[in-house]
Amino acid sequence: MKFKDYYEILGVPRSATQDDVKHAYRKLARKYHPDVSKDPDAEARFKELGEAYAVLKDPEKRAPYDQMGSQWKTGQDFQPPPGWDAGFEFNGRDFGAGPGADHSDFFEALFGRQARAGQHTHMHAQGQDHHAKVLIDLADAYRGARRSISLRMPVQDAQGRVTMQERKLDVSIPKGVRAGQHLRLAGQGGPGQAGGQAGDLYLEIAFNPHPQFRADGRDVYLDLPLAPWEAALGASVTAPTPEGPVQLTIPSGSVAGRQLRMKGRGIPGTPPGDLYVVLTIALPPAESESAQEAYRAMAKAFDFNPRTQLKG
Repeated sequence: MKFKDYYEILGVPRSATQDDVKHAYRKLARKYHPDVSKDPDAEARFKELGEAYAVLKDPEKRAPYDQMGSQWKTGQDFQPPPGWDAGFEFNGRDFGAGPGADHSDFFEALFGRQARAGQHTHMHAQGQDHHAKVLIDLADAYRGARRSISLRMPVQDAQGRVTMQERKLDVSIPKGVRAGQHLRLAGQGGPGQAGGQAGDLYLEIAFNPHPQFRADGRDVYLDLPLAPWEAALGASVTAPTPEGPVQLTIPSGSVAGRQLRMKGRGIPGTPPGDLYVVLTIALPPAESESAQEAYRAMAKAFDFNPRTQLKG
C-alpha cells in the first residue's frame, strides 16, 4: 500500500484552514472534472482530489491523519503504525465511503474503522454516540483493571482551524476483554437535544505491542528460542507466560515452527483461550576457534542437506 499526502494532492500547507482546504478543492475539482478537462488522467486526478478533500475537510479525520506527521511521502510503501488513531474521540456518523464512493486502500486502512463504528449511532433527540480506540496492556485482559484514559476530540474554531478538546475518564477494563471488543459507557457520548438523553461512548479495545506475546482473539502466542541440541534431544526449559514463568517440556526431534499448546492459558473467557508456544531455533555464534571447530565436527558427524526438498 502506498502513502498518500493529501496536503500535497490539494496543494495546501499543513497549516491550511478549513476554508483554505475548501477553496483549493473547488479550484482543482473544476480543473480536473472529467466532463471539462481534456487531461487523459483527469478522472483519476478528480477521484484523488475527492478523497483528499474527504479527509482534510473533516476535523475528525484530519486530526488523526496529522498525528502521523509528515515523515512519509506520496508513493512510499506504508502501513498504519500500531495504535496510530488511539485516543481520538469522534461522533457516530458514518465516516466511510458514501454510496457509490470508491476510495483507495490507503483511505480504507485509515478510516474504515470509523465507518464500522458508525453502526452504533442513536437517532432522534438522543445525543450522538461517540467512539474511540484505546490501548491497554495484555496483562489488563488477564486480570482486569481500572485505568484513567485521555480522549481528544477535534473541533473547529471560529477561524476554521482544528483544535483539540481533551477529557479524562476512569474506565473499568473487564477481565477477559479481547482486541476489537467495544466497551459501552452509557451517557458519555454527545449531549441530547430537546431534553433527550446523552448518547453513549463506545471504546474499541486494542493491545499495546508486547515484546514477547501477541494475541489473536483469545489465543496468545509466544516465540520461544531453543538451542539446536534442546530441539534435537528434548529439554525442560523455563518459558514466560502472561501469568508468570512455567516449566515446559520440549519433545525430542522438535523443529522450528512447531507449536506447543498450553490449554486454557490464553485470555480468560468462557471458554478461555489457549497459549501457543511457537518454537524457533537459535544458532550459537561461531566467534572463537573452539566454536568453529565444534561446527566443523558437526558437519562431519551428520550426513545432512537442509535443501534436499528444494527443486530446480
